Amino acid sequence: MHRYGRTGLASAFLLAIAGTPSLAQSDLEKLSAFQSTGTADFTYIEQGGPKAEAIKRTLERITLPEGFSIDLYAIVPDARHMAVGPQGIVTFVGTRKTEVWSVTDRDKDRVADEVKNFAPSLAKAIPNGPCFSPDGHLYIAEQNRVVWYPAAEFFYESPDVAAFAVVKQGELIPPEEESYNHTARVCRVGPDGKLYVSLGQPFNVPAQEKLDLYREWGIGGIIRINTDGTGREVYTYGIRNSVGHDFHPETGELWFTDNQVDGMGDDIPPGELNRQTAPGQHFGFPWYGGGSVRTNEYQDSEPPADVVFPAVETVAHAADLGMTFYTGNMFPEKYRNAIFSAQHGSWNRTTPVGARVMVTFIDEEGNATMEPFAEGWIDENGEYLGRPVDVAQLRDGSLLVSDDLAGAVYRISYSAME
Repeated sequence: MHRYGRTGLASAFLLAIAGTPSLAQSDLEKLSAFQSTGTADFTYIEQGGPKAEAIKRTLERITLPEGFSIDLYAIVPDARHMAVGPQGIVTFVGTRKTEVWSVTDRDKDRVADEVKNFAPSLAKAIPNGPCFSPDGHLYIAEQNRVVWYPAAEFFYESPDVAAFAVVKQGELIPPEEESYNHTARVCRVGPDGKLYVSLGQPFNVPAQEKLDLYREWGIGGIIRINTDGTGREVYTYGIRNSVGHDFHPETGELWFTDNQVDGMGDDIPPGELNRQTAPGQHFGFPWYGGGSVRTNEYQDSEPPADVVFPAVETVAHAADLGMTFYTGNMFPEKYRNAIFSAQHGSWNRTTPVGARVMVTFIDEEGNATMEPFAEGWIDENGEYLGRPVDVAQLRDGSLLVSDDLAGAVYRISYSAME
């Protein structure tokens, strides 16, 4: 159940009225009390011009299965993970900087009409991970807090929005563990109604003296909490830096990507797509750098018992990031309940790889097979023309793909061939 229940925001208003405002309120405290901050201005992003034309030329290079097409949906600076509003009004796009962007297609021509910053009155730190609950509550996982925005699809038109801390600043991880590295969080609301948040650990391979602290907090794992911030527990152990997870629509199992150890060579270790079947499972890091490849730092240390190895081993350094299960009706039936995921591409490889969208098919026994779906963002010179980050589904069954290099969101649609 959400912090103030599912009967609406009435009790939240009562709590706000009952409180006595502090003379030195922060902007978040003001927004939690439904008070104005005095902020009036938005930053709007131009949606046409030379930049849009250059991106469209790049998209002409992208190859897809027959019947599929890709188009520019929106210019969105630093576009990272996305959350599509359940009402289909607005899509929120996080960044690794300080902004979350609201992207609106008002005339429903499947091209965004407006992109502006969301909740500009509230300062944000690496607000990479927005996610929605089925009943329209938006959560944003930042570097070291999680903020709840009830009725975000309604309030986003104002610079001031209703906002509440689910996890207060400095309480997602110990403040002394804050890092510029591997702190792009993602979140999902699971079938159990709980909020699942990934906590990447900051090192390539952490020192052994960090492991007890990290295990306690779930750093290098995925935690789950009630949507009011209570009941925190570590759900997933032994991952390096997961920046994409979702729940199987039928089984409810958690699947997630993981980025593996750098500096071991061009072709090892493999990246990972993982399947979690029970709480508390351990996925091998830092004893394993990816798949069954042992790390040099822990090769003489005994791994935990019952390590779960990947459902799919992916190309080394392709940097598998955001993912989503496909539940729409637009694509052919074979894609139903398949995983679409983004390979961002890594800095740590002589010849670039990744920069594409993958699709993973899962059979009735849970066996998974991954193959390329959309590719062509690496040119003949080995240069990145785009770097996909996340995949999200619109209500019409088409897919959005974010790209933080091009600063864009694309739309992939399907039309049956006659």
